[in-house]
Parts: sequence; C-alpha cells; structure tokens
Amino acid sequence: MTWSATQYSRFEDERTRPSRDLVAAIPRETAAYAVDLGCGPGNSTQVLVARYPDATILGIDSADDMIRAARQRLPDITFEVADIASWRAGHPVDVILANASLQWLPDHAQLYPQLLAQLADGGCLAVQTPDNLGEPPHRVAQTLTASPRWSARIGHVQHPDRHDAAWYHALLTPLCSRVDIWRTTYFHPLADHAAVVEWFKGSALGPYLEPLDDAERGEFLDAYLDGITRAMPAQADGTVLLPFPRLFVVAQV
Repeated sequence: MTWSATQYSRFEDERTRPSRDLVAAIPRETAAYAVDLGCGPGNSTQVLVARYPDATILGIDSADDMIRAARQRLPDITFEVADIASWRAGHPVDVILANASLQWLPDHAQLYPQLLAQLADGGCLAVQTPDNLGEPPHRVAQTLTASPRWSARIGHVQHPDRHDAAWYHALLTPLCSRVDIWRTTYFHPLADHAAVVEWFKGSALGPYLEPLDDAERGEFLDAYLDGITRAMPAQADGTVLLPFPRLFVVAQV
C-alpha cells in the first residue's frame, strides 16, 4: 500500500493523541534504547523522544514518504525504511512502541511473541491498534466493496484479522511479568462528512483505493461520501463526531 505523509498528517493531533496516552502508560521510567515500529511521519516518535529524552531511538516504517517526513521533523533521530514483520533488533530494546501499525500485519499469535523476544529484561512492548471494524466508516466501505459495481475490482480486499482484549491477554500473560490492556473510544469532531472521507483516505481506505485508476477512485470516493453522510448524522452545527475505538496493550517482560 502507498502511504502519503501529507494525507496522514491532515489529522495529526487526533492521530497523535492515542500515542500520547499509550506512551504515558509505559511503566519504565528510563530507557537506553527505544524503537518506534511504524513511525509514520514521526509524530509518535516525537512522543517517545519526549518521554525518554536520553534514549537512543530508532524509527521504522515501510513507506519512503513517511520516513522522509520523519527525518525532516526529527533530524537528530535515526529512521530506517524496513518491514515490521521481518525487523529484528541489533541488540535488546527497552521499549518497543507500535502505534496504529500492527493492525496491518497478519498472524499476531506469532508477531507479538517475536517482538517480545527483542526486548531486554524488564522491557516493554506498547501497542495501540484501531478497533473500529464495526464502526460506520468501515461498514460503509465493506458494503460498497461487496456491491455489484465494486465486488469484481476490490471485493477481495480485506483488512487482516483483529482480536479482542481477552485474546491478547491469553497470548501475552504466559510470556510477560505484567500485561495491561484497555480500550478507549475517542470522539473526534470533524468539520463535515467530507472530512471523514479525508481521514480514512489516509489510512483504512488505502487498500481499496490502490488497485483503482483515477476515475474509479473518484467514483468510489463519491459513493463512500454518500454512504458516510447517510450513516453518520451531523450535529446541529454541521460537525460530524467520528467515534474511533482503539485497543491498547502494554506488556512488560
């Protein structure tokens, strides 16, 4: 999937707030080495730097455009283009942060233990993943892609499986000294229904849009906007509240 740092950053404050909540919950007071997996344009890395100003920090992302933006934002931090699924630490890590990145990868039963294995004694894995597949923005997209107009083109596109808190607790508890899991629903006030479309153009709609040509993308987005307008009533002032549930996991070895 092609990522645009500019598109993603249109709602940077809203996208960064969960990373601030996540990093604040990490029980380690100090860290010598920390890694931001799926660092995007560096907004989550900036939160990590603020929490651990004396740490050596590495940012990893698979998208060249994201890494370019991150390097411009934080020129003193090392950023690398790499695949999270195959990434291995050069030496044990005190904190691994993965803010809104691991939901793009399959097989969490293998991935999470693999990441825990990169940690130093007492190290922490801190993960936040969107938990919103049942919310209107995803339901509208799923209805569209299953329709006769789009099923042949993108009906096969699926997001990787996601799991609930109990699943992650069962997976991580035998491997960790401490596991903290919680779910938060943020309600983001967006200017209008078009803003909802712009939000998801920078994330969840990407896999649906990428196979389409320019004309098809325009047609799909028009239909998506219509669906969002019907599924998400605006407030009296025209504002649209975007409900966005997110699952948080902080696991310490």
